[in-house]
Amino acid sequence: MSSSVGTQEGHAESNEELYQRFSNLVSSWPCFPPALSISTSQLYRHDKGWHSRLAPMVGTMVADACFTARPSDIVVATLPKSGTTWIKALLYSTVHRREHPVGSSDHPFNSLGPHECIKFFEFQLYTENKIPDLDELPDPRLFATHAPFVSLPRSVLAAGCKIVYVCRDPKDTLVSHWSFANKFRIREGLEPLSVEAVAGPFCDGVTPFGPYWDHVLGYWRAHLAHPEKVLFFGYEEMSRDPEAHARRLAEFVGRPFGPEEDGAVDAIVKLCSFDHMIGLQATKCGKTDALTGAVDNSWFFRRGVVADWQNNLSPETARRIDAITEDRFSGTGLRWEWAA
Repeated sequence: MSSSVGTQEGHAESNEELYQRFSNLVSSWPCFPPALSISTSQLYRHDKGWHSRLAPMVGTMVADACFTARPSDIVVATLPKSGTTWIKALLYSTVHRREHPVGSSDHPFNSLGPHECIKFFEFQLYTENKIPDLDELPDPRLFATHAPFVSLPRSVLAAGCKIVYVCRDPKDTLVSHWSFANKFRIREGLEPLSVEAVAGPFCDGVTPFGPYWDHVLGYWRAHLAHPEKVLFFGYEEMSRDPEAHARRLAEFVGRPFGPEEDGAVDAIVKLCSFDHMIGLQATKCGKTDALTGAVDNSWFFRRGVVADWQNNLSPETARRIDAITEDRFSGTGLRWEWAA
């Protein structure tokens, strides 16, 4: 692990100094108390327009300053609660299917959750004054982030890494994030929030790594400009035809399924399915270490159902979110009729 990093000014800066410098910068930006957002901690507004708690925002900035990408790296990018766990599982099992065949007794998913197999820059790697040594990881290295496209580590774009992005109906994203955040509130002895209480800040864009619409459009435009480098998936479309999307994913990352791999796609889709993953001991009993402390892996699995928002949001709130979505996505070419 490195103890110091170089800076553009040419002098060495310790890890602690680097983290403190970014912490001081973030602390000077506008902030929103927990009562005005879905978060249990106050959110800061980055000067590029997105929001986050202080620590993951600092981690994103440290990753930008210190991470050295390779062209073979693959980065999963999502908003929280947009299918992150599923796409991580699909990517990991697809890339590593030769050394970890589906059904093998030593498959990593038998002991590790997907978030331990593909780690977040800002929640697991660049945290707590650490600058991790990633040079020994074999190609292709797999990473993840919730950061908007505008704040990806610059070396990711310079190296031409592959980026896999998944978006989800904003209404389902909101409901899933609300449910997840309430688990932390209860753990911290706080009263759970109603979904309608967090819907207003969501519509105003005050959500972790949001506004939702800016995040999606950033990666959508990158996909349109460089489809060979940015793969864009919709959660709902993945749910309707997971086998086709698993094949697209494999092609995109340079691991296409060959004619000799009869049944491999179906096996990986079943391995990574919601019903299978929730039954694993690693999900039932395992934990993932992150900025928030050890998180039960079971917390990352709620229902995985398309249009479950109908069981939680009022018709008025749903119409408000749809109106914003129609306005923001109009003319972009991005299909937003999620459940159609």
